[in-house]
Amino acid sequence: MGSTAFNSPAVEHASGLPYFTPANNAGAAVDPQALETPTLFRPLKIRDVTFKNRVIVAPMCMYSAQSDPASPAVGALTDYHIAHLGHLATKGVGLILIEATAVQPNGRISPNDSGLWQEGTQSEQFKGLRRVVDFAHSQGAKIGIQLSHAGRKASTVAPWLSSQGKKRSIKADESVGGWPANVVGPSGGDEHIWAPGDQFWAPRELSTAEVEEIVQAFARSAELSAQAGVDVIEIHGAHGYLIHQFLSPVTNRRVDKYGGSLENRVRIVSEIAAAIRAVVPSGMPLFLRISATEWLENETVAAQTGSWDMASSIELAKLLPELGVDFLDVSSGGNHKDQHLEPHTNYQIDLAAKLRREIHAADQKTLIGAVGFITEAESARDIVDGAEEAEGTEAMLSGKDPKADAVLLARQFLREPEWVLTAAKTLGVKTTVPWQFARGLL
Repeated sequence: MGSTAFNSPAVEHASGLPYFTPANNAGAAVDPQALETPTLFRPLKIRDVTFKNRVIVAPMCMYSAQSDPASPAVGALTDYHIAHLGHLATKGVGLILIEATAVQPNGRISPNDSGLWQEGTQSEQFKGLRRVVDFAHSQGAKIGIQLSHAGRKASTVAPWLSSQGKKRSIKADESVGGWPANVVGPSGGDEHIWAPGDQFWAPRELSTAEVEEIVQAFARSAELSAQAGVDVIEIHGAHGYLIHQFLSPVTNRRVDKYGGSLENRVRIVSEIAAAIRAVVPSGMPLFLRISATEWLENETVAAQTGSWDMASSIELAKLLPELGVDFLDVSSGGNHKDQHLEPHTNYQIDLAAKLRREIHAADQKTLIGAVGFITEAESARDIVDGAEEAEGTEAMLSGKDPKADAVLLARQFLREPEWVLTAAKTLGVKTTVPWQFARGLL
């Protein structure tokens, strides 16, 4: 069985914090190059950043940012995020992705969501982000941020408010800090309301100039993220939020340069990626999350307009190297009420595996992340088994065909924050633990 070990022979002071805490590096394999060490616990290098293992905390909205629209701290990460994400950092994850963070005020899903649109490094949003980043780094975790715009899914209340007592509308109006008059999308009007009934606001159609400004907003937020010490930027193009709305012909009926052909519909992704690459360090990894399919292939709406499907995702994936995108985070669904899916253990893992095969068949090396129903150490191990990067070439150590290069977990970390350390024990991997926890974990 695996065991745990102290981090190093000597205690070192973690930098970047105003108080003393040992520099920790939990979850790193003591002997990552040993033949018996599974790929899951081998380092992964992307550009200039090396992750100690291949376990990633997927972005999870916590609806716990400062929400008072009159406060200079609106949208800022809070002590809650330090406690929540910092705890995961102490428990050995390789990379933490901070929840969907809006690049504009009306890009939040709810008034309680995080944002990074304020200019300058003295803003409350920047300072809140920096505190989370510094603590994660002190524990040996890399940290990324998912930049997002909610589009037509914006201005709703936190989910627990809509679930209290009788069924309530989830709309957030001005009385709770919402912005019903400024919910936007690639196309507008009642026909583009996300779901039927009185649950969401009708979006207005963005002008071409406004779309161009959103592209620049992503770049500004990315630049601030880099200045705050973030290791990775992820562009959120999944789950029916604004970028996904542009990608899909179901929700994009535009007639300008951002609508119509697939080339036009993916333009927003290419422009955002280019704008981010222009302002962040060349060694910073850039991720993109997509919904690989909308699960509409056999539905009436797809027959009328077409939909975003696996064929579309494959075409987009093959464009990513020239866009400077290093890692494709593969999810699915979320853009239309008629989506038809039957979730099972591997339903999204299979999508990731197919995209990975297509990418490698095209002699490309974009890395793939798999997410969804990954709960057990053995299944996580098997998903990435053999997907080791060795100086830019794939080393098929096990002779298997990996389904992905890294795994992303979300809900499982809410159930089991110590999942990485538990997985290491299950798989017989000796790892390091935080100095403060050692007497209880050794």
